[in-house]
Amino acid sequence: MNESTSVLFGLEDEFAVLQLNRIDPSTVRVIIEVSDREGACPGCGVLTSRVKERPLVRVKDLPACGQATQLWWLKRRLLCREAACPTGSFTQQSVAVPARARLTSRLREKIGSAIASGNRAVSEVAAEYQVAWATAHRALITLAARWLPEPEPTRVLGIDETRARSVRWVLEEAGWKRSDPWMTSFVNADTTTAGRLLGLTPGRSGGCVIEWLALQTPAFRAGVEVVVIDPSAPYAAGIRTALPGARIAVDKWHLVALANLMVTQVRQRIARQLHGRRGVATDKVWASRQLLLTGFEHLSVRQRARFNAALAAEDPTNEIGAAHAVKERLRLLLGESEPVKIRARLFDFYDAAARADTEETTRLAGTIETWWPAVLVALTEDVTDARTEGFNRIIKQTKRVGCGFSNMDNYRRRIMVHIALTRGQRTAA
Repeated sequence: MNESTSVLFGLEDEFAVLQLNRIDPSTVRVIIEVSDREGACPGCGVLTSRVKERPLVRVKDLPACGQATQLWWLKRRLLCREAACPTGSFTQQSVAVPARARLTSRLREKIGSAIASGNRAVSEVAAEYQVAWATAHRALITLAARWLPEPEPTRVLGIDETRARSVRWVLEEAGWKRSDPWMTSFVNADTTTAGRLLGLTPGRSGGCVIEWLALQTPAFRAGVEVVVIDPSAPYAAGIRTALPGARIAVDKWHLVALANLMVTQVRQRIARQLHGRRGVATDKVWASRQLLLTGFEHLSVRQRARFNAALAAEDPTNEIGAAHAVKERLRLLLGESEPVKIRARLFDFYDAAARADTEETTRLAGTIETWWPAVLVALTEDVTDARTEGFNRIIKQTKRVGCGFSNMDNYRRRIMVHIALTRGQRTAA
């Protein structure tokens, strides 16, 4: 058949089209063979063109020209010319269709890319290309080994955790055991370079941090100068063990979240003391609870009036107002980067916490004091865990698509290949 037909089907590199028939209005049947009539014996390497038999094998391939393709490969089983060669006979091989494969390489890559880059369910892609679920999943596993590079060295490493699946109780020989699986992510948090998800490991303890870092190269470990985490004592202990020369920084967003939690706890306590119940919609402070958590400089004139009216009506001891002042002073502290201003803001924060003199504000001040060396690193180095939180969002989306994953290796692979394909070309923020 004309060579242009091979070009039309993208087979001109290795194959020639022998026959082309239409099966129905949307399907064509294509019979192909390898263009080269000779082949090297895998046992002795001698070239031969002696044909033993011509088996016809069905191979699944991509659609062509907007129509389904039934691809049939007329193979050549060749006889070795060397009488002493133990191989005897062999089948011609092809790069496009690996040995013992029933799918072309380009179809496997298309299936794997559709699952990973589109973050789609394996069953959905398998149905689209009319292959079995196991076949589509094997294609993804094979391609993942090629798509996932080794972690690149980074100056700033971000570490955070996400829940792998919901809490459940598992019956074991010793009795019922609570299963609460987590996954720790490691991210390139250096904003001068492109963001990368470097790795994932099961758990959220210091041990899992030590194990993952131990798997990396000495150059990778030596290049890490700052590690950004949330206020997690297990993570901090693991980092000090695995990276004794790195400095730990605490993410500022998590500290503001702790301050907002403190304000909420004070508001709830005052509501129970005043009304003997939790807050309801008719309570002015409860109705203004979001204003308490919003940065005061972001409130409009009308919102500030509502804020002041709520505190005047339902904060007789001024404890809610004092807690809000502590939270705002912490926000001002976390917005500074110059050492002189940091010291002044830190004094204002501790002074406000001391004047508030409540259990909640004292506990927050104690947390800041405990983590102050790491907080100071975050302020002076201007590093955050924002990239890690961004990757956590993608991880959660992947989990929702799969409706949960029982196999942690599969869960990790799906996350890593999806991010590698969809974010591989992004530049630094």
